[in-house]
Amino acid sequence: MAEDFADPRDVPQHPRRRFHLYGHEDAEARLLQAAVSGKLHHAWLISGPKGIGKATLAYRFARYLLARGAADLHVPPEAQAARLIGAGSHPDLLIIERALDPKNKKIKSEIAVDDARLAGQFFSRTAGSGGYRIAIVDSADDLNAESANALLKIIEEPPSKSLFLIVCNRLGAMLPTIRSRCIHLPLKAISIADTERVLGEVCKASHADVAEAARLSQGSPGRALQLLESKGAKAFAAFLATQRLSGSACVSLGANFAHRNNGEDFTVFSELLAGWVSEEARAAAGRPKGLALAQAHDEITRSIRLADALNLDRRQAVVDALTTLGEALKAS
Repeated sequence: MAEDFADPRDVPQHPRRRFHLYGHEDAEARLLQAAVSGKLHHAWLISGPKGIGKATLAYRFARYLLARGAADLHVPPEAQAARLIGAGSHPDLLIIERALDPKNKKIKSEIAVDDARLAGQFFSRTAGSGGYRIAIVDSADDLNAESANALLKIIEEPPSKSLFLIVCNRLGAMLPTIRSRCIHLPLKAISIADTERVLGEVCKASHADVAEAARLSQGSPGRALQLLESKGAKAFAAFLATQRLSGSACVSLGANFAHRNNGEDFTVFSELLAGWVSEEARAAAGRPKGLALAQAHDEITRSIRLADALNLDRRQAVVDALTTLGEALKAS
């Protein structure tokens, strides 16, 4: 039944349940200093690559403010604020994100304007504890034109003791008028070692698999976790194990993407393949092979974007990409 549809994002490793954050000590110190100063700006834009801990930082800071009295950003799990936030039921914290579509049993593709307008109702009420009322936007990438403008109206005239923590994966897509009203807090990818530490806490994969996922993720624990669970990553591992990209090998690898509902797996495989080709092209720079691989990279990424945009046959897109790569690899 539609009403039984559960939010697939509600997992044990959700950022609201994470109590450790690695690799972003400078950002934490900046937020803590702003809070302690008594002059905390009402809107912060936390930007950076996807999956590096931006939402975890937002929840961590919200937890600190709502705990009222914590010495630093680490609030113990047993604290009342931590328990309420973990359960998604803190009265002074609003999460603005893509809503569930129970009828179609999926998450909506955008943050609708009605969801953004909830912030107006939320901030019109007095905080239950007399402290801050906080809204986390996760993420700004999902706002459409209407919902972004609805949010802007509230950010332009913020009530007292209100705070927006806006997570953003693609800064260039951010509405400039919202961006101009926020303090920008850019985050970078974390180290491979810190990525492995995160994975060690949230999954039970083998050390070898964790190490490989951390390396391929380029410092994004969220991406690394996705790689550990993705069929696209398994297909990429099969590609790496392939000794020769013969026609039959290309067709066999492409068969992993025969179904229309494997869009995320296709994206993972495509990103990994494009990254691998790019690395190989750099390693062979100055030689004919390097030029051939660079040209193959451009052709592969262009065809993959086209397949995604036009919803073309992903299986054929992979076969074509691997065939192109196979020809480039023959260059001496």
